[in-house]
Amino acid sequence: MAQRFAVVTGAGSGVGRAAALALLNDGYGVALAGRRKEALEETAGMSNAGKSLVVPTDVTDPDSVGKLFGAAKEAFGRLDVLFNNAGGNVPSTNFGDFTFEQWKSVVAVNLNGMFLCANAAFRIMRDQSPQGGRIINNGSISAHAPRPGSVAYTSTKHAVTGMTKTIALDGRAFDIACGQIDIGNAATPMTRRMANGVPQANGTTSVEPTMDVDNVGRSILFMANMPPDANALFLTVMATKMPFVGRG
Repeated sequence: MAQRFAVVTGAGSGVGRAAALALLNDGYGVALAGRRKEALEETAGMSNAGKSLVVPTDVTDPDSVGKLFGAAKEAFGRLDVLFNNAGGNVPSTNFGDFTFEQWKSVVAVNLNGMFLCANAAFRIMRDQSPQGGRIINNGSISAHAPRPGSVAYTSTKHAVTGMTKTIALDGRAFDIACGQIDIGNAATPMTRRMANGVPQANGTTSVEPTMDVDNVGRSILFMANMPPDANALFLTVMATKMPFVGRG
């Protein structure tokens, strides 16, 4: 198999770092995107395989996204995989107290940023020869069911599902596959707060089980390495005992 090339957003920590390392260790060339150059360089230094390209990026800025994908195309010559991962949230806030500023800050990254990156990747994959590639969007368990006080995060993750389906449909003519990974309670800096408990649907606060983030990296690699005639449209990977399946 010829070497393949990927872009991973939010690659400086957590899920993005795990995915980037899984791809690098499998021999991919990977453009590492994120806000913090030092964190991206740390990720790059954690693998001796593949070829890494560090590109500090603000996914909410169209010009910055354009520079990211331009740099990846110049360095690699083509793009085979995008892990569209960068995302953010605000503290849990009841809907009645949620502000428009909070809403805009989450939508800017989780929806606008996801669109900008997927759109740029789609164009490269459509126009390159041989044509095609794979876009993997980071959804969430919240694409299925909300946590209390999470209107912006939950709304954007539901919207990502619609984006995934549309890209999968529009990409057929160009051999572009699109799938979504929905992650539940991977142990990352973002989930450390779970050690003190998180709000539950019944009004209580409970500590929730987590899983090793490397499980996500392996899942992304599985999706990325599927043959062109197959697509994992939706894949859920979650802590086995987290309170998702069943009544809240």
